[in-house]
Amino acid sequence: MSHMIESTLRGFTKALSKAFASEQTAARRGLLQSFDPRARIVSILLLIVAVVLTRSLAPLSVLFVLSVAISLASRVSVGALVKRVWLIVFGFTGLIALPAIFITPGNAILGAGHLTITVQGLRTAALLILRVETAVTLTTALVLSTHWVQILRSLRALLVPAEVVTMLAMTHRYIFLVIETASQMFESRQSRMVGVLSGTDQRRMATRTAGVLLGKSADLSYDVYLAMQSRGFSGDIRLLDSSRMQTKDFVIIAATICAAVLAVWFGR
Repeated sequence: MSHMIESTLRGFTKALSKAFASEQTAARRGLLQSFDPRARIVSILLLIVAVVLTRSLAPLSVLFVLSVAISLASRVSVGALVKRVWLIVFGFTGLIALPAIFITPGNAILGAGHLTITVQGLRTAALLILRVETAVTLTTALVLSTHWVQILRSLRALLVPAEVVTMLAMTHRYIFLVIETASQMFESRQSRMVGVLSGTDQRRMATRTAGVLLGKSADLSYDVYLAMQSRGFSGDIRLLDSSRMQTKDFVIIAATICAAVLAVWFGR
């Protein structure tokens, strides 16, 4: 049980440290940080649409290289991309794309029994993995280079419904409150433990802890909603700085449109 508690506490601490690291990245000077948040969101969304519509490996590879360049220019570390994006996405997407290597009909290059690897299957799997990797890399660069409140305000400025923005804002706040509550519960439990518990007692204690956390989470969600309402939150994000779109913001949007159209055109 103590090992489980320690590993859980380390997981909570790691989650909070990642959140703080994201805020630090957004405060740095970089490529995306130099543009208005609305221009960042529109540009990244246009590139993601181009990634989804591109059906050729060559233009998609160029978009992937472009996404990596944007991330590095925005002060996103390579380690963060590898650990938090590429390896995880490759693991999940690779499992989904693996059957396509064998079931896609085409020119066989290797076969053993009923399992035959085809050129078309490899191309299909590579397209899926590269498409997801590129889209997630672009999204990560946007999230890490932009403060959360700026993202919410930009979404409202882009006519996203207030209900959607409210759900995103509450979910973001609620996650950190639940992590903090769970961390305090585990620390309290650990400080009161004496001796070694049996396997049955460990499972019973873990079940009770999960039940208490679930009950606290239900009450906490309502408290968070009331607290946000009491502070005048209605779905519209208001900040002290009233930034306006500048010429460079419109230029980057126009350049992104051209890049997206070219990628889709050559990737037909």
